[in-house]
Amino acid sequence: QVQLQESGPGLVKPSQTLSLTCTVSGGSITTSTYYWSWIREPPGKGLEWMGAIAYSGSTYYSPSLKSRISISRDTSKNQFTLQLSSVTPEDTAVYYCARAQYFSTVVTGSISPYDYWGQGTQVTVSS
Repeated sequence: QVQLQESGPGLVKPSQTLSLTCTVSGGSITTSTYYWSWIREPPGKGLEWMGAIAYSGSTYYSPSLKSRISISRDTSKNQFTLQLSSVTPEDTAVYYCARAQYFSTVVTGSISPYDYWGQGTQVTVSS
């Protein structure tokens, strides 16, 4: 059914902007009432919810990233993008895009809203 695929550079220099694209097939990113989300997993740490863009185009961001994160979409290409500015080595992680059936910041567990995930893409921040 629905498939998500992350793409973008695997290496980003400190202070630059990390930019990733999630391409969705098998479903429209404008279909209610889904939320298209970005999640990351730093090495040795758990999954972290970063933010999401709703079917309506509304965006929601983690407070810890709010000053640096921007999520947008291109409905003609059925894609949504992540931009994370002023990156540091602490931003090194595997980045996932995923679909949430409803809005929630919960990533895992019995109440997780995510039904489809991309494979994930490694992004390393290093000079």
